[in-house]
Amino acid sequence: MEKITMTTPLVEMDGDEMTRVLWAMIKEKLILPFVDLKTEYYDLGLLHRNETKDQVTIDAANATKRLGVAVKCATITPNRQRMEEYPELTEMWKSPNGTIRAILDGTAFRAPIVLDCIKPVVKNWEAPITIARHAYGDMYKAVDMVTEEPGTAVLTFKGESGAEKTLTVQTVDGPAVWQGQHNTEKSIRAFAKSCFQYAINQKQDLWFSTKDTISKVYDGEFKRIFEEEYENTYKVEFEKLGLTYFYTLIDDAVARVIRSKGGFIWALKNYDGDVMSDMVATAFGSLAMMTSVLVSPDGTMEFEASHGTVTRHYYKYLKGEKTSTNPIATIFAWSGALKRRGELDGLPDLVKFGEAMESASLETLESGVMTKDLVGLVEPGFRTTAVNSEEFLDEITKRLAKKLA
Repeated sequence: MEKITMTTPLVEMDGDEMTRVLWAMIKEKLILPFVDLKTEYYDLGLLHRNETKDQVTIDAANATKRLGVAVKCATITPNRQRMEEYPELTEMWKSPNGTIRAILDGTAFRAPIVLDCIKPVVKNWEAPITIARHAYGDMYKAVDMVTEEPGTAVLTFKGESGAEKTLTVQTVDGPAVWQGQHNTEKSIRAFAKSCFQYAINQKQDLWFSTKDTISKVYDGEFKRIFEEEYENTYKVEFEKLGLTYFYTLIDDAVARVIRSKGGFIWALKNYDGDVMSDMVATAFGSLAMMTSVLVSPDGTMEFEASHGTVTRHYYKYLKGEKTSTNPIATIFAWSGALKRRGELDGLPDLVKFGEAMESASLETLESGVMTKDLVGLVEPGFRTTAVNSEEFLDEITKRLAKKLA
């Protein structure tokens, strides 16, 4: 068959460990035989980030702003253990996701991929729950330090006008640990706008939760801005569509989510969204079945899998062993990026190809052919065949080729 053509490249961000291996397989088997793929390539593997002093991450984010669409492989954010594993590292580099999110000022929308043969652990959930995670600031852009002696920490803001505001954080009588975090009104408002717009596009209710009873000023600003945006801009459209927006404390929200039937968008601050998206993914089945798209207020989108680099499987792979690593979330990152590129460039064949990738993947799973992580999750009586990653991708490729033919 003639390959599908692309007119504008999308940004391709390569990653680390087992997901980097799957990345190459997905391109080789599922995409390159059918699409004349055009990408602007950036290697965000840990060692290359180290070589470039993380400039490659900044370059990739700026390229995404320029081209409007990106697809990203999972990457390592080094901690002390990783510094020992990779002695070449000159610094404990920051999360590339955090850097990209800050530059794009986007909101990360994460939603589980559901299958009829795998029922959620929460039995009353009937429809996917989408987590809208604020993708800037808080502890992800925080500074912190350890002190060894008694003393007092203060927080001081120095305005450009020369005015100063100072708060006493705490006085301690011995060793202590400290952290200072921030957010901006501009980013919080962009987060709110993205959430309301996404809810309207998806025609789903929007929930938002923080802990403003404790963090009265910090979380209180989030609550105020969301309410202001809703009342001034989105209330009429929500009511026209029969949609609901409401705010509640995060502990109450957790209880409501567990008792709900699903089928709504849950907006959360950065850390809360990080944790709750993993909880929702696991309760629906597997983190390997969780899509993630970073959406900027200007419509720029970056697609990725929600999971990490699957280190344990990577070490088996290095020993020459075949692994049964689930590539579904990474496949959906590619399909999402290709569909978005096709929409922006007016290429319906590229959009249809992305849709075909997704349906071929889901049909393969529904046929019972799946990676080992899913076998133990299926409903009793559903017949499965556990395969390794390469065999699984081959099965998807067969179905995809038939669809395209």
